[in-house]
Amino acid sequence: MHIQTLAPAERLSSRQVTSLRVYIKATWQTLSRSLIHILEAARDEKVEHCPGQTWPVYISAQENRQSVEQALKAALSPEEYAQIDLRVLPDDPEAITEHGLLYLPHDYVVPGGRFNEMYGWDSYFILLGLLRDGELAMAQSMVDQLVYQVQHYGKVLNANRTYMLNRSQPPVLSLMVLKLFKYTQNRQWLRSVLPALEHYYAYWMSEPHLEPTTGLSRYHALGHGPAPEVVCSERDEAGHTHYDRVCQYYRHHAVPDYDLTRFYDAEQDCLTEQFYIGDRSMRESGFDISDRFGPFSADIVHHVPVCLNVLLYRMERDIARIHALLRQPKAVETWNSRSEMRRQLIDRYLWDPEAGLYFDYNVHQGQRRVYEFATTFMPLWAGIASEEQASQVQENLWKFEAPGGLLTSTHISGNQWDAPFGWAPLQLFAVQGLNRYQFKMDARRLAQKFVSMVIQEFEQSGTLVEKYDIERCSADVSDEIHFGYSSNEVGFGWTNGVVLEFLAMMGMA
Repeated sequence: MHIQTLAPAERLSSRQVTSLRVYIKATWQTLSRSLIHILEAARDEKVEHCPGQTWPVYISAQENRQSVEQALKAALSPEEYAQIDLRVLPDDPEAITEHGLLYLPHDYVVPGGRFNEMYGWDSYFILLGLLRDGELAMAQSMVDQLVYQVQHYGKVLNANRTYMLNRSQPPVLSLMVLKLFKYTQNRQWLRSVLPALEHYYAYWMSEPHLEPTTGLSRYHALGHGPAPEVVCSERDEAGHTHYDRVCQYYRHHAVPDYDLTRFYDAEQDCLTEQFYIGDRSMRESGFDISDRFGPFSADIVHHVPVCLNVLLYRMERDIARIHALLRQPKAVETWNSRSEMRRQLIDRYLWDPEAGLYFDYNVHQGQRRVYEFATTFMPLWAGIASEEQASQVQENLWKFEAPGGLLTSTHISGNQWDAPFGWAPLQLFAVQGLNRYQFKMDARRLAQKFVSMVIQEFEQSGTLVEKYDIERCSADVSDEIHFGYSSNEVGFGWTNGVVLEFLAMMGMA
């Protein structure tokens, strides 16, 4: 059992908190991208690029190319504009041979480090921080750019790069819309974004994302072959890619979690197309990488996950709320009915009364996958759990709690979305979920632990990063991560936002 030592947030001085807040406030500018930064945004270290070549920037076929050209020429110097190659996006993303940035017309904030583009679910936690910091104009622009993505690229993208056109990320757009509306009270704008929200909802409720036997949804990215950014950038010191390391693992380890022959051809010593479908879908989930759906989450498409369906429940509730604000009672009834049906299905398939936890459901095997993961707190965050279910989850908190907050899972796999690592988004879901069910002391203790660890590391390095070793309370994680990318990126958008939320919760904002 983890020792639930109370982190000494009460002993944090006003100087420490002020110093951290000044840093976060400044990073919003550092991490901001607008048209004047488009060359900086177009440069992408995650794909191969020959020195001296222009950087491709793709626009939707729905866009007015002449207007975009004029806007870019007004924002850039002639020398900068000459380094941009503006192209119209082809109908088939698979036809793209030279990957590039996907055009967004207005300002947005990137997570930081190697992530120099706008990410889907990162943006929600960034938005929370922007609003806490009074950056309302940027918050508005962030939401508008995601709506633009739905309108011009068909969905909220994993990120605005062409190699991510075939996948989304955990759906948080409705959360962002209502959070922003709380500040603006702009009903005309709210009405204008509703069609995009409903269109994006349809993405998750259509096959292959709809899993027909359960009525729940799953992650299932489209496209073929390996993820280009992984092939080019996720290499170790020996030059081996993440996929090389996966092959090596499969060569030497038994895999009881799934039929390995579906993902690895031992005779040819290569990964199969089914593996790459799972790999891209795992990246759509935002949890890249864990062993939550078997090693490397290769079997993800055969699972309906807790996180996605909780977020879709919230999306249904949020859209009902928007229709209520717009005085459309019949639509409110429809969307509330959808959320209630999903709540029942979550209870049926994902709740495990014996374990007292929520687990992902393996459709192929017809049973829940018993893999303890911090998404078990998300039904509390969304208000799905009954009082009894919430109490059972809270009784299992000790399995996840560590000196720096909440462990992502109870499993050590060498992947960054497992133990001993902790990430800001899951801290927020857990803290807000526990708080919602009146486990306020637990919620405050977790928030205090996380903030104290972040400040401790900030005082040593002068930065905030994307993830932490929650057991050791350290940002030094690279040696512990054996698959995917092992760096710890500096910035960092969602850590900024969650820390500001926790400081406000603790009365230290």
